[in-house]
Amino acid sequence: MTAPSTSPTLSACPGRSTAPALRPAGLDAGLLLLRIAVGAIMAAHGAQKLFGWFGGGGIDGTAQFFTSVGYPAGETMATVAALTETFGGLALILGLLTPLAAAAVTGTMLNALAVKWDGGFFAPEGVEYELLLVAAAAALALTGPGRLAADRALPPLREHRTTHGVGALALAVVTAGVVLLLRA
Repeated sequence: MTAPSTSPTLSACPGRSTAPALRPAGLDAGLLLLRIAVGAIMAAHGAQKLFGWFGGGGIDGTAQFFTSVGYPAGETMATVAALTETFGGLALILGLLTPLAAAAVTGTMLNALAVKWDGGFFAPEGVEYELLLVAAAAALALTGPGRLAADRALPPLREHRTTHGVGALALAVVTAGVVLLLRA
């Protein structure tokens, strides 16, 4: 007589396990690190726009920039960008409403990509930095925040669903597109 197996057994369907999915040990820690890095960067950029911290221009300076690159209602656009970056970044750090927070960062950075696109690929005028932030935020929307996140306390978000991430990213792309169409 043999002892029952404790390893996951595969069903007849390839790619499906009848046991709970096993998670690599470092996955949650890696997602936490990614959320903190992307979230802190975005919250700091938002604070530059919102409060003028870290050498930023505040709402007035940011509004002048937005107007100079063709956005209408520079002050309104600056306020929206500042709030989106600040609160989207903070929400990513906490892992709170992660698909929407990641979508906020993605949409904002898609606009930044469009503004800087003619500057080439490499920094300081290029888009490599913005592209990396778009990819990281989109990855977080699709993977979810991991287990070390406030979303674990919210029943609808306790278990990440890829559809949440895909839907949030679709919202980000559509919203960024509408904002870009407003640009002169």
